[in-house]
Amino acid sequence: GELVRIPFSTDPHLEMAEIHRRVYSAGGPALYFSQVKGSPFPAVSNLYGTFERTEYLFRDTLNKVQQVVALKADPSLALKSPVRGIKAGLTALTGLPRRRRAAGGVTFGRTTIDKLPQIVSWPMDGGAFITLPQVLTMSPGDKSMMRSNLGMYRIQLSGNDYAPGEIGMHYQIHRGIGVHHAQYNASDQPFKASIFVGGPPSHAFAAIMPLPEGLSELTFAGMLAGRRFRYAFHQGHVLSLDADFCITGTILKDVKKPEGPFGDHLGYYSLAHDFPVMRVEQVYHRKDPIWHFTVVGRPPQEDTSFGHLIHEIVGPLLGQEFPGLHEVNAVDAAGVHPLLLAIGSERYMPFRERRPEEILTIANHLLGKGQTSLAKYLIISAKGDDASVSTHDIGRFLHHVLERVDLRRDLHFQTQTTIDTLDYSGTGWNAGSKLVIAACGPPQRTLSTELPADLRLPEGFTAPGIWRPGVMTLEGPRFTDYPEAITGMDALTNQLSRYDLSGIPLIVVCDDSAFCQATLNNFLWVTFTRSNPSHDVYGVGAFTKFKHWGCTGPMIIDARIKPHHAPVLETDPEVDRRVDALMQQIDVLRPFA
Repeated sequence: GELVRIPFSTDPHLEMAEIHRRVYSAGGPALYFSQVKGSPFPAVSNLYGTFERTEYLFRDTLNKVQQVVALKADPSLALKSPVRGIKAGLTALTGLPRRRRAAGGVTFGRTTIDKLPQIVSWPMDGGAFITLPQVLTMSPGDKSMMRSNLGMYRIQLSGNDYAPGEIGMHYQIHRGIGVHHAQYNASDQPFKASIFVGGPPSHAFAAIMPLPEGLSELTFAGMLAGRRFRYAFHQGHVLSLDADFCITGTILKDVKKPEGPFGDHLGYYSLAHDFPVMRVEQVYHRKDPIWHFTVVGRPPQEDTSFGHLIHEIVGPLLGQEFPGLHEVNAVDAAGVHPLLLAIGSERYMPFRERRPEEILTIANHLLGKGQTSLAKYLIISAKGDDASVSTHDIGRFLHHVLERVDLRRDLHFQTQTTIDTLDYSGTGWNAGSKLVIAACGPPQRTLSTELPADLRLPEGFTAPGIWRPGVMTLEGPRFTDYPEAITGMDALTNQLSRYDLSGIPLIVVCDDSAFCQATLNNFLWVTFTRSNPSHDVYGVGAFTKFKHWGCTGPMIIDARIKPHHAPVLETDPEVDRRVDALMQQIDVLRPFA
């Protein structure tokens, strides 16, 4: 009941992705596409479509892996519990990658890039992409698999300016593969790489898992699979002997070509930018291979389950990695990196009035390390003010913070810095700002559930309403440029200063107030993906004192779509109609129509 077979021919251009999205949104099963137009290979998606199915895949090994990761992060645990330490050590040993002399079944057949399922998920995508690749690279001259890098970086198979046999590689310099690229640039050796598709689900998950220093992705993959990662060297490349497909080639050191656009997990297109190119040498496959893919877009999507599983494994380790941190939630509905919620200890100066102090050092630690450094808005509260609050009850958490935040003191900006490459809300590609909002102590206000009865707004601002207690949304005129926006927001703040808004600490200006208010996910997505803190945060009674910005009245976030933003992901109407008919006609799909 966790897999359905689609018995008819399906089109990889938009159609398969739309079927996937509908079945995923209905909480449906994994999908086996038995006939893919233009390809001799079947395909599977939505393997990780529910948390329950994802956990079921790793039901026999997850607990053991959690113990190994905990021990790697804090070796002193072995002294506290020797038996646990021995068990974890045995698990790690049994997960070590295993080399075989012959490549065996994975080289059963050969094909070409154009014969692979050419899956295009969104109408403006620059071509077909591999969306669940495992990319393996090694340092120049290094043959140790324990020092290899296995990462998930999207691969463009077609389109743009790629010559026959070329594919696009989307990765940044701070990633493991980027470090290898820099090493090869300084050497005279060719930069060989291997791309694996399919195989055990643990292999794909290992490619995205943020691991403690010194724990190999291949060892992690073996532990989570309950079977060692088997590999062989073949014609100068590493092949995964459990993969369905292995693509081998050489990454061109000094060649970059436009990659993208690509409908990404923020719910917008990441635009075309220059990225490295790989010249393909061979495309191997095992007997009866299955092409694994996923579809990303505005969250939640299938990759949400990856985040859930990562939290299951590393969540208990947060206090070791970030001392004083109790909880963290990279909010999926806001695109993960745009919004991070956290709860930390506040133990500084216990003999005076509580205010954000220790939680600010925790916030700086979060913004300075690993994946959490990509956060754009970080909202952090102090543990102990209300034991019932959790970052995973987002509405309750925001209510707690808005009751306590002192907008004159508790807003801390970082400007002219880097943000997520996929976030186009900033002033340039990969460039923007960050805002820490800290809350500590007893409530400062009672949050309002009603607007002032006599509220009047400047021309162009309409549809005010209370979304949740303490939060107002309203529509602004179409955004044209920042000078005009500043003039309009000045008029808005001046007008609002005439009213008692002490119970409304947050106002969001958007393009469609009804849409923004319709669901919690809509509010989070609009507010935090369409704003750049340094440019789009305003305030009633705003002031700057010794470089510190604050406001005496409500904080206002301008979350209107700007001309420099990437386009929103929208489906193709003709494909929608075609899939409507298919979902009604086919027995296995009708329950998810």
